[in-house]
Amino acid sequence: MGVADAPSEANPRIPEILFCIYQGMFAAITPALVIGSTAERGRFLPTILFMFLWTTLVYDFICYWVWGPNGWYFVLGGLDFAGGLPVHLASGVSAAVYAWLLEEREDHIKDAKPHNIVQVILGTSLIWFGYFGFNGGSAMGANTRAAIVVCNTNISACVGAVTWALMDYARDKKFSSLSFCFGAISGLVTVTPASGFILPAASLAFGFLGAVGCRAAVQLKKLVSVDDALDVLAIHGVGGGLGTILCGIFAQNDITGLDGMSAIPGGWLDGIEARWIQIVYQLAGCGAATVWSVFVTFAILFVMNKIPGLKLRVNSHTAGAGIDSMQMGEKAYEYDPVPTHAPEHSGARRGSIAAALHHIKRMTVND
Repeated sequence: MGVADAPSEANPRIPEILFCIYQGMFAAITPALVIGSTAERGRFLPTILFMFLWTTLVYDFICYWVWGPNGWYFVLGGLDFAGGLPVHLASGVSAAVYAWLLEEREDHIKDAKPHNIVQVILGTSLIWFGYFGFNGGSAMGANTRAAIVVCNTNISACVGAVTWALMDYARDKKFSSLSFCFGAISGLVTVTPASGFILPAASLAFGFLGAVGCRAAVQLKKLVSVDDALDVLAIHGVGGGLGTILCGIFAQNDITGLDGMSAIPGGWLDGIEARWIQIVYQLAGCGAATVWSVFVTFAILFVMNKIPGLKLRVNSHTAGAGIDSMQMGEKAYEYDPVPTHAPEHSGARRGSIAAALHHIKRMTVND
């Protein structure tokens, strides 16, 4: 309300309504990350209510800490360019809490592969492109700093993708497109909090360390009984936290000033000052965001699960029949190879059944 024709406090050269829409997209994307951990067992209606409550009580609070002019992290001098704490770390930690409360999926296979690699590749491509707006737009203008941000984002994603793929190649002796996609996302996530503060050369380190750290977290997940279906904690939580800490090392004041209106003291490697204290500020932000996300998310879900009609997990019958069918009334793949109404003539009936069986056999061979 009241923002239509006012200049933005983030950049007086853009209207406040534009900043409002842009930040609204941040707020819409983040809870979608959280609920990725609930696949195949979370009920739809409670999920929708949770997204609203979580955005209001977790995301909004951390956003104010990080970007509000009176937020304690902002006043302290903590750095977070495009959402390492409110978007990635908070969503990753909260996703783990949600998955822990829901418990494991029935007949869960820990090493299960995605059902459609093509969709994974398409989704990664869309995310990769979208991050140029997600990170680059945080410069609040078409300026040199925004171009540096896009460059940093792309380099980190490329290095992360190649690093993860090569590590898996060393283990399996196969070039995996899935590994490439995981690495690209880890690079994008890790560089997010620092993309507007670092030199392009530093983004090499973010991509490499992000892939190594997130991949290690994915491997460690197999040792615990938290069924995080989409590895939200391992990718977004670990990547966001790692990138936030690395920002305290590599942040450069001269990069920040390229937008013509911003300035920061700089990180540990900025010139001769060696401001190691910046790392402490970054760690304080990570700790506070983690604690707040864990306790508030747990409180929201615990209370919701006690309210009639808001039970978080589906029953065994619904899980077995398929949540998309039972909760949404739809299926991702509507296919029935056997005709519902067979012809009355016995020869025609035998022909139709034979044709259906031949079609099934051909599909099986192709698979």
